[in-house]
Amino acid sequence: MTPAVTPLNGSLFGAGQPCFGCSPDHPTGFHLAFELDGDDVVTRFTPTTNHQGPLRLMHGGLISTLADETAAWAVLATLGKFGFTTTFSARFVKGVRVGVEAIARARVTKTSSRIVRTTVNITQEGEPCFEGEFTFVLLDRAGAEKLMNGPLPEEWLRYCRD
Repeated sequence: MTPAVTPLNGSLFGAGQPCFGCSPDHPTGFHLAFELDGDDVVTRFTPTTNHQGPLRLMHGGLISTLADETAAWAVLATLGKFGFTTTFSARFVKGVRVGVEAIARARVTKTSSRIVRTTVNITQEGEPCFEGEFTFVLLDRAGAEKLMNGPLPEEWLRYCRD
């Protein structure tokens, strides 16, 4: 039996939020939409020539951005908390081609009260292109405001660590 796929609301953080990865309002962002598929968070993205580094291939830094955003949403969907990336390791298995849909899939693999670890895989046409592991720290309100150098928007407060 296949688990149900649940769309995740990309506007959780309020209208006009500035995230390059998931904001529907960002002028040059990815505008990613996510869904919960069993224990995984999944998004689909088709890179354009605006995302290329080497000719016909997506820039490696933007591939890492796609992976990081998917991992962050796995933390949010699984734990209901916002995590800040502290470290990640990446393995570029094969180039991500421009004009071909890429599927990013992330899963939380380990949690504690402050640290969350995830894995991310990106494929195109069923072929692996990227494998990564990401570590996030969950911050309380004071820690998040210190890191972000200012107050959090009201919509963000419920996603802070208690």
